[in-house]
Amino acid sequence: DPTSPEEGDTEPSDLTDDSDSTGVHTLSDKGNFEDPPDNSPYAQVRASVSPTDNITSSINTPRMWVLSMLFAILGSSTNLFFSLRYPSVSITPVIALLLVHPLGRLWDRVLRRRGDPEEIFLNGTLLHQATRQQVNPFSVDQPDAVSLAMRDSSFQRQSKSHSWRTQARLWLAQGQWNEKEHCCVYISSNVSFGFAFATDVIVEQTQFYHQDLGVHYQILLTLSTQILGYSLAGLSRRYLVRPSGLIWPGTLASSAMFSTLHKEENKSANGWRISRWKFFYYFFIGSCSFYFLPGLLMPALSYFSVITWFAPKNVVLANLFGISSGLGLFPVTFDWAQIAYIGSPLLTPFWAALNIVGGLVIVMWIIAPIMYYTNAMYSSYMPILSAAVFDNTGKPYDVSKILTPDFLFDKEAYQNYSRVFLPVTYVLSYALQFAALAALITHTVCWHGIDIWKQWRRSLAEVHNESRADYDSVPAASAAVAYRRSSISSRPSEPGLENPMDAEDVHNRLMRRYDDVPVSWYIWIGIAMTATGIFVVEYYPIHLPWYGLLLALAICTILFIPIGIVMAITNQQSSLYLICQLICGVVFPGRPVANMVFVTYGYITSTQGLKFSSDLKLGHYMKIPPRILFTVQLNRLFTHPTINGFTCPIARVHFNGSILWGVVGPARFFGPGAIYRPLIWAFLIGAVSPVVVYCLGRSNRHSFWRKVNLPVLFGSLSWIPPATGLNFSVWALVCYLFNYVIRKRRSEWWSKYNMTLSAALDSGLAFGVVVVFFGFVYPGWMDGFKWWGTEVYKQ
Repeated sequence: DPTSPEEGDTEPSDLTDDSDSTGVHTLSDKGNFEDPPDNSPYAQVRASVSPTDNITSSINTPRMWVLSMLFAILGSSTNLFFSLRYPSVSITPVIALLLVHPLGRLWDRVLRRRGDPEEIFLNGTLLHQATRQQVNPFSVDQPDAVSLAMRDSSFQRQSKSHSWRTQARLWLAQGQWNEKEHCCVYISSNVSFGFAFATDVIVEQTQFYHQDLGVHYQILLTLSTQILGYSLAGLSRRYLVRPSGLIWPGTLASSAMFSTLHKEENKSANGWRISRWKFFYYFFIGSCSFYFLPGLLMPALSYFSVITWFAPKNVVLANLFGISSGLGLFPVTFDWAQIAYIGSPLLTPFWAALNIVGGLVIVMWIIAPIMYYTNAMYSSYMPILSAAVFDNTGKPYDVSKILTPDFLFDKEAYQNYSRVFLPVTYVLSYALQFAALAALITHTVCWHGIDIWKQWRRSLAEVHNESRADYDSVPAASAAVAYRRSSISSRPSEPGLENPMDAEDVHNRLMRRYDDVPVSWYIWIGIAMTATGIFVVEYYPIHLPWYGLLLALAICTILFIPIGIVMAITNQQSSLYLICQLICGVVFPGRPVANMVFVTYGYITSTQGLKFSSDLKLGHYMKIPPRILFTVQLNRLFTHPTINGFTCPIARVHFNGSILWGVVGPARFFGPGAIYRPLIWAFLIGAVSPVVVYCLGRSNRHSFWRKVNLPVLFGSLSWIPPATGLNFSVWALVCYLFNYVIRKRRSEWWSKYNMTLSAALDSGLAFGVVVVFFGFVYPGWMDGFKWWGTEVYKQ
C-alpha cells in the first residue's frame, strides 16, 4: 500500500487479514489514502493505474497458465493463417483481454466450492512446503509471515485427507480470478497475437526464391529474432520501464480495462454516475454495431471524401481531397478504424499530437503539392500519393523484368527497362525517415543524455552486485521523501519534459517488495540467441556473413533506447525498417535474401523488444512480480508456428522491397547523379535541428520549444504512405477534443472515462471486424452487393 512506511519500517500489527467467502485472503492497510504523496505526477497514469498493491492475489496458478497457453497458441496460429490469404483479418490482443475474462470467471464457478480449504498466496504463488521454507518467520519484509506459515501447515494437513479427484480439483481451482492473472494472460497473448516477421522472410524464400531450408531453419530464425528483442527489453528496464516519466500511453488503456472489469468502485464525475463497466459495455456494443455501416454496408462513411463526389473527374480535387490516392485535406470520417489508424488519439498527449500535425501541415500539405505541381523529380507523372513505385511509363514497377531466373540482378535488363521512380509523398516519406533517424540520436543526447549516463552507471553497479536483486537502486529511506517534493512541483508537467528518467513513483516503490530478475539472465539469453543467429547466417545459404548479423544487432541496440524513450513518452514509434534496408544494400549489395534477414535482425528485433518493454511497463503498473512476468514472457515466445507453403500478399510487398534495396541497391537511388540524391541532406537537417531546438528551450522550463519533439514530428509521418492526411488530421482533432478540451473543462470525467472509452472503441472495432469478416465477407455472402454507398467513393 502506498501510504505504508518503507519495507524496513513495516509492522505486522498495522496489517489486517480480511477473508472473503471463497477463502482467498487479502491484505489491506488501515491508513489507506486514495492519492498518496508519491503518486504519479501524470494525470493519464493516475486515471488508469491504482496506486495500491495486493500481495496476496493469486497469479502463478494452473488457470493462468492454461488460459495463457490457449490464447497464445490460438491467437498466433489464427493470425498467421489469415495473414497468408487475401483478404486477411487480424485478431488483436484486446479480443483476448475480453474473451478470457468470462472464461476465468467460469473456471472459478465450475471448480471452486464454498467449503474448500483456505488458500494463502504470497507474491502471487500459493504457499506450500517449498515456499514455506523460503519464508523467514522473523522477517519484517514479509507481512505476518508466522501466521501465513502456520496456515500453510494446516492447509497441507487438510489436503492429505482428500481423494485424488478432490486434490486435482483443488489444484486446478487455486486462487481466484483477478486483475493480476488477467494481466498475465493478456501479456502472454500480446506479442503472440501478431505473427512473427520472420515468417514473411520464410514465405519469401520458399515461394519467391524457391529456397526451402527446412523446419529447423524456420524455428531458429523465428525464435532468435523474437528472443533477442526480449533480451533487449530486459536489459533496458532501468531506462525504459522503471522511470516514472516514461508512462507508455499504450499500456494505460489496458490497465484501465482491468480496473473496469475487476473493480466495482463508482464515483460521480462531473455529474456522470454511470459505472466504468456499464460505460465500457455501452460503447463497446455501439462501436461493434456501428462498424457494420462503414465496414460493410456503406464504406463511403469511411472514405468520406465528399468534396470529390461532386466532381469525380477533377484531378486537382482528387489530389487534394481524395483519400485513396490524395492528400485527404477534408478531415471527416465516420470510421474509428480510420481515426485510430496510427493509434488511438485518446492515448496520445495533445502536445505530441501538435508535433505530428505541425509536420503534416508543413511537409504533406504545403511542400508535397508544391513539389508535385512543379514536377520535381518527375512526380507529376505519378499519383501524388501511392505505396507503389513506378517505371518510366507511369506504370507500377515490374521487378521481374530486372532479374535473372536465379533471382540475381540483371544490369543489362535494368538499363533496357527503366530506373525506379517514386511518388512525391514516397520521396518525402524517405526524407522524413532519414531526418527522424538522425534527429532521434541528437534529441536523445541533448535532452536525455545525462539521465542515460546515470542509469548506465547504475546498471553496471547492478551487474556487479547481483546478490541484492533489488528492483531499484534508489535508497529506500530517501526515495519517497525525494519524490514527494518532485511530484508536487511537477504535477502540471507532461511526460518527457522534466527529466523523465530521474525519479521514481509509488509504483516503483511498491515493486521493490518483489525479487527482481537478475540482469545476468537477460545477458545470457542475449548471448545464446546471438550465437544462434550467427549459426543461422553461417550455416544456411542466405549470404549474410556473421559480421553482417552483428552490424544489424548493433544498429538495433544503439537505437533501441532512443526509440523506446520517444515511444514511451508520445506513443509514436520510429521505424528502423528503411535504414536497415539501405545499410545492408550498401554494405552487401546484390544479396536480396541477406537484405531480408538483415532487416529481420535489425528492425524486427527492435520492434519486438519495444513490445516486450511495453508489457514490462504494464506488469509494473499491475504489480506483477518480475520473476513471474519473466516466465510468462519467455513462455509465449515459443508459441509461433512455422510456415508450410502458403502464399502471402504482405510477403510479396517485402519481397519487392528486398529486390529494390537488395538488388537494385541504394547507390542507384541516392548515388552521384541519381534523381533522389538530394534526399541524403535530410540526415544533416535531422541531426542539426534538435540541437537548435535544445538551445532555444533549455534555459526556460515553460518555453514553447520544450514541447517540440522532432523525432516525433519527422518519424510519425513515415506512415505516409499508406496512411493519408485524413488519418492524421481527424486523429488530431479527436485528440484535441478529448485530451485538451475535455481534459481541461471536465477533468473528473476525463480521468474516469477517457481511457475506458479508448478501450471500448478499440475493442468494439476489433470485434466488429472479426464478425464482419467471418460472418459476411469470408463466406461470400456480400459478393455482388452494390449500391450508391458502396460505389460513390471509388469514383
